[in-house]
Amino acid sequence: MTYVVTENCIRCKYTDCVEVCPADCFHEGPNFLVINPETCIDCSLCAPECPADAIFADNALPAGQAHFLQLNVELAEVWPVIAASKSPLGEAEDWVDRGDKLQYLER
Repeated sequence: MTYVVTENCIRCKYTDCVEVCPADCFHEGPNFLVINPETCIDCSLCAPECPADAIFADNALPAGQAHFLQLNVELAEVWPVIAASKSPLGEAEDWVDRGDKLQYLER
């Protein structure tokens, strides 16, 4: 099992989850974070820390979010590791609960 960052993180990029991760498995893109399933130790510490409620166990992904598992795998291979918390994007509060955000993902 691994944890997966899903759509609600797009255009928010809160990093509270990064601060508690003992495995440094988060990778940072321009407006989204992903979890590398190869380094995730399934500790579950990150999910409750996410203000956007965007992190789920791979076996408990919400309906319509299963494709984010493969997206996390793909982007973790090219994005750098992030190991320290940063400020969220300036627009985070405006975007946190909007749906249909995949179209806004910047690679």
